[in-house]
Amino acid sequence: MKNKIINILIGTIFLINFLFVNFSFSEEVNLSFDHFYDHAELTRALKKLAKAYPKFMTLKSIGRSYQGREIWAVILNNPDTGPAEHKPGFYIDANIHGNEIQGTEVALYTIWYLLKNYGKNKYVTRLLDERAFYIVPTMNPDSRDYYINRPSDPNSPRSGLMPYDDDRDGVADEDGPEDLNGDGSITLMRKRDPNGNYKTHPDDPRILIPVRPGEKGEYILLGLEGIDNDGDGRVNEDGPGGYDMNRNYGYNWQPNYVQRGAGDYPFCFPETKAVRDFLLAHPNIAGAQNFHNFGGMILRGPGAKNMGEYPVADRRVYDYIAKKGEKILPGYRYVTVYKDMYTVYGGSIDFLYCTLGIFTFSNELDMDLFEILPFGREEREERKEDEEMSRFRMLVRRLNEMIYHDLVLFGEQYAEWKPYKHPLYGDIEIGGVKKFGRRVPPFFKLAETCHRNAAFCLYHADQLPRLSFEDIKVKKLSKNLYQIDFSVKNSRVIPTISAIAIQKKLHRPDRVKIEGKKVKLLAAGELIDRFRDITREIKCYKNLFWVERGIPGFKKVDFRILVRGKGTIKLIYDSLKGGYYTKEIKLQ
Repeated sequence: MKNKIINILIGTIFLINFLFVNFSFSEEVNLSFDHFYDHAELTRALKKLAKAYPKFMTLKSIGRSYQGREIWAVILNNPDTGPAEHKPGFYIDANIHGNEIQGTEVALYTIWYLLKNYGKNKYVTRLLDERAFYIVPTMNPDSRDYYINRPSDPNSPRSGLMPYDDDRDGVADEDGPEDLNGDGSITLMRKRDPNGNYKTHPDDPRILIPVRPGEKGEYILLGLEGIDNDGDGRVNEDGPGGYDMNRNYGYNWQPNYVQRGAGDYPFCFPETKAVRDFLLAHPNIAGAQNFHNFGGMILRGPGAKNMGEYPVADRRVYDYIAKKGEKILPGYRYVTVYKDMYTVYGGSIDFLYCTLGIFTFSNELDMDLFEILPFGREEREERKEDEEMSRFRMLVRRLNEMIYHDLVLFGEQYAEWKPYKHPLYGDIEIGGVKKFGRRVPPFFKLAETCHRNAAFCLYHADQLPRLSFEDIKVKKLSKNLYQIDFSVKNSRVIPTISAIAIQKKLHRPDRVKIEGKKVKLLAAGELIDRFRDITREIKCYKNLFWVERGIPGFKKVDFRILVRGKGTIKLIYDSLKGGYYTKEIKLQ
């Protein structure tokens, strides 16, 4: 009787543990996307999600930033449908630039949305069953915290916070901007000067516009708020950091004299090194997304003209996904980095694609809301016009921005010009757009930014290879000798091996294996004409053969193998980036 009770207790404990692990009794994690998460809050949110969904989510630190903050990585996978490394992987990172913060919220939203909708939404459930997700919500936690919690302007700090001696005076980071008027943002300084090169906008004196040649000015712009801390006669010339982690990747990298901010050598910063090692540790990653801001763009490489163009087959894949992306993200434009924006050497987008064979996009998040007014971005694109017309459009654009600040943001992100006694410049005025007034979306738009860009990521992830065995035919030739014809079909646009990977031999090819008791693979070939029984021979290695070009998108490849054996064998298609698939076949 005693043993029976013990067995019942053990069984009950096992059942409770099984239910806890597989169905998670912990409360649902409710996250809001109406503000920006600093590193401490982001860490709490990620840990809550990992605790609430232990079956699906793994949270790990992949390294520390220069100032010692954890660089978090999330792995999402349903173990019931196989290990993560046996599935096509999709990678997301964000906030490599400290001021480009909203990508972190998009990444966090993607994690949260996948987890909370598993089992509720068919699309999400299938994605989490079939794919593995690898997500680094912020690559630059130091500058992220600086930007959110300390005075800064819309464009900085962009760098990481490893000290850099920008002015080469032997001391690093000793003369950055200061919040002189104490409003929590770094805005602009201006000074009245009858010989200045700026004057006030005719319809709004808060706006300064350049004067025409020979025209009398009213003001000079003195740059961002700050003083001459090191006494060298310059202001704000040596602020925090001073390099660019998105110029530090190990493909087409160029030194500082070619491209400022590249660092001493590729992956010399702890943040880029941590991400590189994480990527290399997960070679099943087949698609990727980097998040930057701003401008409303879906970018693909090349980052520089010297790389040449991507192979045609891969460009077709990019075009297919990005054109659908323009529908998911209204107003975003699909463009090429070096052609439509500027040259980037050593960028992550080229490293992921050209070194690892990963189809990678980089979204420049959000557009100026005031550009939906007359003479907005679409009106100016590709327009060749004289200087006066360009000037007129600039005046209208500046005015539209102030209408946006006054009537949409109600002045919250604009500092009115106020007098200040500067130790170097004397009587000046300080004012202008605050740090959350440009580049980042207003909080009422943040949730839409998150959802639409997450939707684009999930669409891209859904276009990773999705393979199946089809048209399996077994023909007995003699005792224990069988001919097996079968097809491997890819129902998605992304091939199991990108054209660049085939061209440069970036990773191992796909392989077909057979397993079974006393089974032997005698011969194999690609069946290039079923009707005429024409087969191209493929060399066998014991019980496997390599598929050098993989399975293209939206196509199938037919195979014929000759095996000796009996009973049931297992047919395996093993693709590094396309997944691991098995099929049992009876030899009869």
